[in-house]
Amino acid sequence: MQTHKTVSREEWITARRVLLEKEKAHLRAQDEIARQRRELPWVKVEKDYVFEGPDGKETLSDLFAGRSQLIVKHFMFGPDWEEGCVGCSFGADQSDGSLVHLVNHDVMLVAVSRAPYAKIAPFHKRMGWHFKWVSSAGSDFNFDYNVSFTEADRARGKVFYNFVEQDYEIDELPGYSVFTKDEAGQIFHTYSVFARGTEHTGTVYGFLDITPKGRNEPPGGNLSDWVKHHDKYEQKAEKSCCHG
Repeated sequence: MQTHKTVSREEWITARRVLLEKEKAHLRAQDEIARQRRELPWVKVEKDYVFEGPDGKETLSDLFAGRSQLIVKHFMFGPDWEEGCVGCSFGADQSDGSLVHLVNHDVMLVAVSRAPYAKIAPFHKRMGWHFKWVSSAGSDFNFDYNVSFTEADRARGKVFYNFVEQDYEIDELPGYSVFTKDEAGQIFHTYSVFARGTEHTGTVYGFLDITPKGRNEPPGGNLSDWVKHHDKYEQKAEKSCCHG
């Protein structure tokens, strides 16, 4: 069993201050990365993707539900799986409370899986989540955004994931992809994050930091200027996220 040095309160405060400076530097570095993330170029989405969910057939444009920014959670749930990935479920448990803040901050969050909606719906209900969840079965969406892999990938033993070629391990992998829609209705892919990069995405700040508009806080950063108690928002999470 590892033992730790025992010190006086004054010595502990001195040591804590040293670590605090490193933590502040880390936060400043994160802020700079978020700024550079918002400056990434965009890719226009040219393909017409169709999904099936609680509202029937919907396009990628429909998934925005009146907002200009869309975060897609690539939820690992293959066509022949009986339930969703435990890791993706762990993340979903943490992010579900973010929904009401996101939908009132011009961001829609939708989970997408290749499993048929007939399999997704009962698992979604079982877990008690409120985010919208749709099936991409029959479309190229998951393959185009490099989170699902083909029999050909399995045969060659390699996949393109997290922006590099790597060994094939499984037919589904996790990630988030972010899209924005302009006033003309054009959709652009702005960002994707995979693997361990998804670990800190599930909070409200984590989600906002991967969107084109970022936190979009008013000057001065007074939290009460844009955040409300979740029961005081005009748009409720259950209505906005589960039923479009």
